[in-house]
Amino acid sequence: MSSMDILTLDDFDFEDKTVILRVDINSPIDPQTRRIVDDNRILRSLPTIRELSDGGARLVMLAHQGDTLDYQNLAPLEQHASMLSRLLDRPVAYIDDVAGPAARERVRRLKRGEMLLLDNVRFHTEEVSTFRNYVKLSPKEMAKTYIVRNLAPLGDLYVCDAFAAAHRAAPTLVGFPEVLPAAGGRLFVEEYGILKRVRDNPERPCVFVLGGAKISDAFGMMGKVLADGTADRVLTTGLTGLVMLWAAGIELGRVPEAYLRDRGLEPFVAQAASLLQKYGERIVYPEDLAIDDGGRREIPVSALPVETELIDIGSRTIAHYASILQEARTIFVNGPAGVYETKAGSLGTESLWKAIAEAPGYSVIGGGDTVAAARRFGVVDQMSYVSTAGGALIQFLSGQKLPVIEALRRAKQRYTGASA
Repeated sequence: MSSMDILTLDDFDFEDKTVILRVDINSPIDPQTRRIVDDNRILRSLPTIRELSDGGARLVMLAHQGDTLDYQNLAPLEQHASMLSRLLDRPVAYIDDVAGPAARERVRRLKRGEMLLLDNVRFHTEEVSTFRNYVKLSPKEMAKTYIVRNLAPLGDLYVCDAFAAAHRAAPTLVGFPEVLPAAGGRLFVEEYGILKRVRDNPERPCVFVLGGAKISDAFGMMGKVLADGTADRVLTTGLTGLVMLWAAGIELGRVPEAYLRDRGLEPFVAQAASLLQKYGERIVYPEDLAIDDGGRREIPVSALPVETELIDIGSRTIAHYASILQEARTIFVNGPAGVYETKAGSLGTESLWKAIAEAPGYSVIGGGDTVAAARRFGVVDQMSYVSTAGGALIQFLSGQKLPVIEALRRAKQRYTGASA
């Protein structure tokens, strides 16, 4: 039996069993061609899929693509099935149905080792985020929803390999573990174990680098990792760094302050001030910044305020942060340092990402822009671990309980109790 608090593939025999596998192969889609432009999540799902098929399972795969809040990426999964077939070098069947009569009949006809990808679960109302946000179903109620009600009786085992969606309380993620023996797949267990180690027992010193535009993520995490001692230092960049400067009593200027107000970020200033008062030098903010003045121009913080946008951290800040990173034994990164997509605003992110890649410590990166920047600057393969998760990663490191982990924990308790 697994020593983890959830069951794993090692706890089951799949031979001639119907396994319902929930993967996260949600991928960016080109709005013009409607083709997948990044197959990273598909690639990361392959080990679990291959192991189940090789183990003799009749494999039924569930996945989502896009959402009501991400409508431009809402699409059928036929091309995902084609990519899986090519990458696995074996056929992955596809049906444009999820849990209707055609899908159920196709599941019944599966043979040992065969694989079937059902269509996008988010074509069903009960799976989309707007439903979840307005209709608060308990896990037991989710077990009675359309997809679970129709597919669970055909399955012997449920496996979740969708750690990137572990913060979503949706029926295909939380409902199946209520009615079937349930385990985490290889990717799920890998991500859970690594992030749990970063959160609970990091090698010291542990440095968090928090930036980007979505500062609610940074502030939700910062207070927790500083309060419980997970992070020895937090290096702030991006809009998070600007809010820290503003909270420290430094006027940024009419344009940057208006930008922060227009995005509804001014309330974070009081929170930042409280964190600075509590944790002092453990929070590091920029010493200089960059503007686009017909080209990149750097100014010291003492030269603020300015009447133009602040687009990046400056060279002195880069050097200071790089020296801290060089001494770190654990590094966690979420959010770029500046407007990395532009020539004038890319230096901070590129330099820090290269410093992290070259640092001797164990580095973990996650989140869409964070990973995209690492790919852009050619260092993604030099990071110790690249998480597929964004929101789930943030919530987990912020100390929040993730619905899917809780569902798998309950499933283990039921299974081990039944076994006993």
